Amino acid sequence: MPKPRVFLTRELPPGVMAALRDQCELTANVEPRVLTKDELLAGATGVDGLLCLLTDTIDAEVLDVQPRLRVVSNYAVGFNNVDVAAATARGIPVTNTPGVLTETTADFAWALMMALARKVVAGDRLTREGRFTQWEPMSLLGTDVFGKTLGLIGAGRIGQAMARRARGFSMRVLYTDVAEPPVAIVRELQMERVSLEDLLRQSDFVSVHAPLNADTHHLVGAPQFGLMRPGAFLINTARGPLVDEAALVAALRDRRIAGAGLDVYEHEPRLSPGLVELDNVVLAPHAASASLETRTKMGLLAVDNLMAVLEGRRAPFTVNPEVYG
Repeated sequence: MPKPRVFLTRELPPGVMAALRDQCELTANVEPRVLTKDELLAGATGVDGLLCLLTDTIDAEVLDVQPRLRVVSNYAVGFNNVDVAAATARGIPVTNTPGVLTETTADFAWALMMALARKVVAGDRLTREGRFTQWEPMSLLGTDVFGKTLGLIGAGRIGQAMARRARGFSMRVLYTDVAEPPVAIVRELQMERVSLEDLLRQSDFVSVHAPLNADTHHLVGAPQFGLMRPGAFLINTARGPLVDEAALVAALRDRRIAGAGLDVYEHEPRLSPGLVELDNVVLAPHAASASLETRTKMGLLAVDNLMAVLEGRRAPFTVNPEVYG
């Protein structure tokens, strides 16, 4: 029996590539860049399955280029790059990779938080530039993390992982979410549910872990920055458009908040004017999941999703399960 034909939009870790080549007739983009629309359309022509990234726009035009397309496997937890409604109308399952990113994303959010609080990036720059000549009692004075208040905008898997880490730092943990986590989890992690407004007023560190949708676009903007403490920090490892980046630049520039740590951006990869020049922001290149272990797990789960559908089974993680009928 011939292997299914699959197009991969970007090269993935070696273990993932080996799994794909073993199970599929694979065509892959091996260049380290996002494909143009024409290249994406050409690659998707004549395939049974498409394994894509969050940086690929999978719209109706792409879905229609190959009538026999049977599955879109997204190498990400989020799936706002895929027109899910269009895929559903065509009976095409869209899959994602939840769960495997939880701990590594929480690790990275915590790293941004620590780097902000203790001025790690500024200290690195000072040392590299030869400006460290002696110990100074008033140099690089940051703020403690231990014993402070952490506010979580979103208390799903990653938010809960942040709360677990906070326990080791004796932090008070506040959260706001449209969904209620299991009571046992809330008790175990000693989390307090509050309104978004109260969370912003009371938190020393605000970490964003909400999904991006019509209701959460610009969830944190100028009014919300106005509620935060002058000494508070914002961390965003979720989705860039959750934060009004122009309002964030203004809040950082005017010192209405103490700082921000960002791994995602509203118009990624473009940064809002003025952001780069600020000395109270730590900027990362969408790297929260960038460990070899996690990126490999993501890829293998994406392959499992892909092959399940191509073999006539239900994928482990489908964002539009109604297509199964």
